[in-house]
Amino acid sequence: MASERVFTVSGKEAIPAEPVSLSVAGLHERADLQEWVLQRPEILGPDVLVVTFEFDRWQTASGDRQMDRLDVLGLDSNGRLVVAELKRDRAPDTVQMQAIKYAAMCSRFTEDDLVAHYARFLQKQTENPVSEDVARDRLLEHAGELDPDQLRQPRIVLVAGSFTPVSTASVVWLSEMGLDITLQRVQAYRVASEHIVVTVSQLFPIPDVEEFTVSPQRQEAQSVQSRRKGTRERSTVVQLVASRVIEDGTALRLRPTTEVTAEVREQVIQWVGTDPRRGRAVWHNDRSKPLEWEYDGGRYRPTEIVRSILSDAAGLDRSVRGPSWWVLEDGRDLPSLAGSPQKSSFDWSELHTLMGALPYGRWTTYGDVASVIGTAPQPLGQHIMHCNDCENAQRVLGADGRPSPGFTSGQPGRTESQQEVLEAEGVTFLGDRADASRRIPLAHLEGLVQD
Repeated sequence: MASERVFTVSGKEAIPAEPVSLSVAGLHERADLQEWVLQRPEILGPDVLVVTFEFDRWQTASGDRQMDRLDVLGLDSNGRLVVAELKRDRAPDTVQMQAIKYAAMCSRFTEDDLVAHYARFLQKQTENPVSEDVARDRLLEHAGELDPDQLRQPRIVLVAGSFTPVSTASVVWLSEMGLDITLQRVQAYRVASEHIVVTVSQLFPIPDVEEFTVSPQRQEAQSVQSRRKGTRERSTVVQLVASRVIEDGTALRLRPTTEVTAEVREQVIQWVGTDPRRGRAVWHNDRSKPLEWEYDGGRYRPTEIVRSILSDAAGLDRSVRGPSWWVLEDGRDLPSLAGSPQKSSFDWSELHTLMGALPYGRWTTYGDVASVIGTAPQPLGQHIMHCNDCENAQRVLGADGRPSPGFTSGQPGRTESQQEVLEAEGVTFLGDRADASRRIPLAHLEGLVQD
């Protein structure tokens, strides 16, 4: 920020650091700035998962390839795409238009597109084969079932050493018109001779007073996003499993919604009518695959079954809000049930038992632990952070094997990072990712609770 001042402190003396551009500091856009974002996606905002970078696999309906290269594409925990443009120094006047173009092209991505791109990204990062099933599970663990309406409205983050008045004015106006766009400024400082420190500051919207600086149009757009979030499968299946509102073995039936045309609904009804098992499922309190489809006996997410039905019954391939299609015998759909009061507060005693049984020199994820005890990763993480009964918290990492930035050992006088504690137990790290071979298999984790 223009008023930002950085000092090094020695006793009572505060020595101002010298602001320099990233280029003067010898830092580069792709080799440095881009790598920082890949390693620390929180630069783009809270709870962002990087899906891909240097993306240039654009293709038009006519089959023509576009050679433009998007710097970073992320996905936030609300299921919205994050389109990021990175400029090492001063961003050109047209940077916001470039980002809008990428956002428009990304808005056509389906869940399957993201899964394919993310699988390639993971394979490139780990240098090991990664299946699309693994990539899909990680995306869903991070953001829940992906709502196609959410995907059609990416938010934009511009990261640069500085912005021209034209770019800043354009961004403010675009925000007033309802576009979700953020400016992040990266500034390097030279301290202690040749030592370089880098800060990242949000220029717009102004932090802490955002509710006063964001236009009514954008506030309304954010309100719409918030309302949509309440009906997404993440807040449906996860809440239902956590609250146990539906008993295991409860029968559900298919009821087509107005997301599709009347003609398609009729085709689905006729297709189901030839074999009623196609329209019936049984509920299980399993966050990842809660429905047992009577038609083939397999276990699926609600949307998976609906997409299969639409494909077979109407030749239609599209994403829908699957939970809304499944209802109890009394006609209440899953999103409505997810909004029902919980039966009781969550019992964390099973978590405490599991945490105490986590083996030395091994690690697991918040998502896997949440799946075993029947809750969601976010409340579980908050509980572990503040719970004195949760032993071995250092052995629980993010979905990508990265430590939690806010980790504390909870023991007086100990200041080691989560990575340092695990390394002392013999877990090696590649960069800031734990060795995947030391991850506890889900089946083993479930056995720790049953033992």
